[in-house]
Amino acid sequence: MNKIRVLIVDDSALIRQILSAALQMTDDIEVVGSAVDPFEARDKIKILQPDVLTLDVEMPKMDGIAFLENLMRLRPMPVVMVSTLTTKASSVTLKALELGAIDFVAKPSASLQGDIGPFAKEVQEKIRIAATANVRELAAPIQKVELNSVPSEIQKKQSISNSFTHIIAIGASTGGTEAIRKVLVDLPADTAPIVIAQHIPESFSASFANRLNECCEMNVVEATNNQVVSRGYAYVAPGNSHLSIVGKNGSYRCKLDSGPKVNRHRPSVDVLFDSLSKTFRANEIIAVILTGMGNDGAEGMSHLHKAGVYTIAQDEASSVVWGMPGSAVKLNAADEILSLAKIAKKLLKVPHRKASKQAGV
Repeated sequence: MNKIRVLIVDDSALIRQILSAALQMTDDIEVVGSAVDPFEARDKIKILQPDVLTLDVEMPKMDGIAFLENLMRLRPMPVVMVSTLTTKASSVTLKALELGAIDFVAKPSASLQGDIGPFAKEVQEKIRIAATANVRELAAPIQKVELNSVPSEIQKKQSISNSFTHIIAIGASTGGTEAIRKVLVDLPADTAPIVIAQHIPESFSASFANRLNECCEMNVVEATNNQVVSRGYAYVAPGNSHLSIVGKNGSYRCKLDSGPKVNRHRPSVDVLFDSLSKTFRANEIIAVILTGMGNDGAEGMSHLHKAGVYTIAQDEASSVVWGMPGSAVKLNAADEILSLAKIAKKLLKVPHRKASKQAGV
């Protein structure tokens, strides 16, 4: 079996040491070298031909974002970012995902030197995912969104009312931040409410929602507990909280909880999907699973599909990782398997919903 060849790019000797130790604890990954800055990395990529790069965000001579942009333009390859879990870093890391990085891991600290087991397991898993990911999809030319063409916050809210005929639920993981953006940016301001479970750290979800809100006609917010669900809004589950939709006092509201992880995740797509079946009739729900590793959401989508809910899975060709949508397809849980580029259009043309929901009624 050929080992996954990894090049570590980081200006910190300690971080390089920890990453190298973590990756060399397994038999299927080989650290072929390291670089202290993008210029050394550029030369070593040519010589060592790595399968995957780990890339620091802040480095001397050239920052990781500038290097990543050049790399994905000239020599697309799987990249896992190494990021600090801070508000500032979250915005930069999301930019890296937009540019084509597969995923990211939290930057290890000196305290990990004694016990790197949990960190090692996480970084090994993400390297394996990156090695099999669809880099061509991520390396596709970025569609620049003109923010001036997006309605202001005031203009957005003026066109919105609480009435809606159906609700759209989206679940995603690896590659999902960009996949969700590409779906939402093609939807008009008065689209039915959208609820989103994206596997993402707690410190990143607010930045993710804000980033979507800047480029979408819909209002995109990080969901808060007891928040009323309205047409024209998309609600992103906070990292480390399950999101459910419940009926309360004549309206439909977001419910957040920190219950046990489901399918190793919180938020979990299955939790979100299962809550909809308890709150809405089948013909009032559209469920979508986008790119992601694992099988979270597949069982929940299967239950919805069997109940008569209209369901969509992203196809393999346009997915960065066809784990979650592929699992749903294996369960025969998808009415349609669509490329990412076709999903938004389909959401606007689903079969007519017979019943309607009126918030507050």
